[in-house]
Amino acid sequence: MSNLGYACINMTLGKKKITTNRSMIKKTFLKEGIDRASELGLQNTRDLVEIINWNEQQGIKLFRITSNLFPWSSEYQLSSMPHFAPISNLLKGIGVLVSNYGQRITSHPGPFNVLVSPNEKVVLNSITDLSLHGEVFDLMGLSRTPYNVINIHCNGVYGDKVSAMDRFCRNFDRLPDSVKTRLTVENDDKASMYSVKDLMYIHKQIGIPIVFDYHHHKFCTGDLSEREALEMAMSTWPKGIKPVVHYSESAIGKMPQAHSDYIFDKINTYGYDLDIEVEAKMKELAVLTYLNKYGHN
Repeated sequence: MSNLGYACINMTLGKKKITTNRSMIKKTFLKEGIDRASELGLQNTRDLVEIINWNEQQGIKLFRITSNLFPWSSEYQLSSMPHFAPISNLLKGIGVLVSNYGQRITSHPGPFNVLVSPNEKVVLNSITDLSLHGEVFDLMGLSRTPYNVINIHCNGVYGDKVSAMDRFCRNFDRLPDSVKTRLTVENDDKASMYSVKDLMYIHKQIGIPIVFDYHHHKFCTGDLSEREALEMAMSTWPKGIKPVVHYSESAIGKMPQAHSDYIFDKINTYGYDLDIEVEAKMKELAVLTYLNKYGHN
C-alpha cells in the first residue's frame, strides 16, 4: 500500500500557532544572536512533536520536516545553542515517537545546495547545510539509510552536464557519512536540466537513489514515458527500502511548473508500493481530500 504525506507546514495546526518555521531576519539575528535562535529552535522542536502526533491521529505516515527548524543554523554549532540539552532530548524523543508510530521522516534542503557548482565557496556552504541536516537526523536517531532521505537537486548545468555531474560525485565524497548514507537526487522541471535518465549517470558512479517527481517529469522527460522514468528511478533504491516519489499538479492560470493547491487526478503508481510526498500548496488538507476521494493506492 502506498503512503501519502506532505511537506513542512501543517495548515490546520498553524491556525493554533503550532509551527516549525519560526525564524527571524538577518538584522534580528545579528542583534540577538544564538540566544534568540535557540529559543525559536526549541519552540519549533516542541511543535514538531505536536505535528507528528497529529499526523498519526490522521493516519499520515510520511512527513517532510522543515529545513528551517533552527534559524541561521549555518552560523553556529547546534551544540552551542543555550537550549541544546532540551532540544536534543526532544529530538531523541521524536525519533522514538516516529519509530513507534511507523512514520517516515524526510527532508529537502533548499536550492542553494549545489554540489555541481564550480565555485568552491558554494560547495562549502552546501556541505555545511547538508551536514546540519545529517546532524539533526542523527540527533533524532533516524536510520542512516535513504529510508530517511535528505533529498536535493543538482541545481545547475554550467554548460556541460556531464562535467557538472562529475563534480557532484566528487563533492559527494566530501560529505559526512550522516549525509552520504541518506542523500538522494531528484529530477528537474526544465528540459535543459536533469531528467531521471541523466541522473542515472550519478547513480551508477556513487549509488545514491533517485527520487522521481511526477510533475517535473512532464517538463523534462529524457525521452522516457512516465512509467519508464518511475521504474528507472525505482531501480536505484536499495532492496527493502520503499522508494520516495513526489507528486503535484499544475496550478490553473499560472506557470505550468507552479504547484496547484490540491491534487485532482488519481495518482498512477502502476501497481507499485510507493511513499508519495504531495507537494500541493494546501499541504495536509490536499492529502486528506485526496484520501477521502480515492483512498490509498
